[in-house]
Amino acid sequence: MKQMDDSLENALGGVGARLRSLRTERRLTLAGVSASTGISVSTLSRLESGRRRATLELLMPLARIYAVTIDELVDAPATGDPRVHMRPLRRHGATIIPLTQQAGGIGAYKYILPGKSVPSQPQLKTHEGYEWLYVLSGRLRLVLGEQDLVLSSGEAAEFNTRVPHWMDNAAAESVEFLALFGPQGERAHLRARPARETGDRS
Repeated sequence: MKQMDDSLENALGGVGARLRSLRTERRLTLAGVSASTGISVSTLSRLESGRRRATLELLMPLARIYAVTIDELVDAPATGDPRVHMRPLRRHGATIIPLTQQAGGIGAYKYILPGKSVPSQPQLKTHEGYEWLYVLSGRLRLVLGEQDLVLSSGEAAEFNTRVPHWMDNAAAESVEFLALFGPQGERAHLRARPARETGDRS
């Protein structure tokens, strides 16, 4: 029993450092996290410094805003669950959650980009493939060739990635979007299309 208690203490002891790391990766301030979760700035500060013990009531809203699981926050050991849980990736401040795990074909991902107070300078790139985007929340800036677009919640875009392109958050709030990417230029297959409207003779 004492060994189990010690393991729990060790897991909870590292929560503060993980919370601080997640917040800085997402370029969030304590005030911003406080506004999103309802947890006071002083409580957040004490959690990150280890002066406040983490509780489930505090960790649940923080796990939501950082897009991680409670287990990841407390570094819980594996439970023997046979299901494969996709772990988020962090790249250049963005959180990327793989939704598929096949080696080839179209891959699906969920992206969470932190808010921007100052717009970034576009750095266009090209590569093989075909991409489809769907914005879940927030506003996504997409520069595609000569076009400079802002996609809002519910809007989608698709493009050949050999066209110079770049994307980033277009607002102070975070943006979440889904991406389907075919590395060899594969496109999603539509099994059903909307019926043509009356008078559409194309």
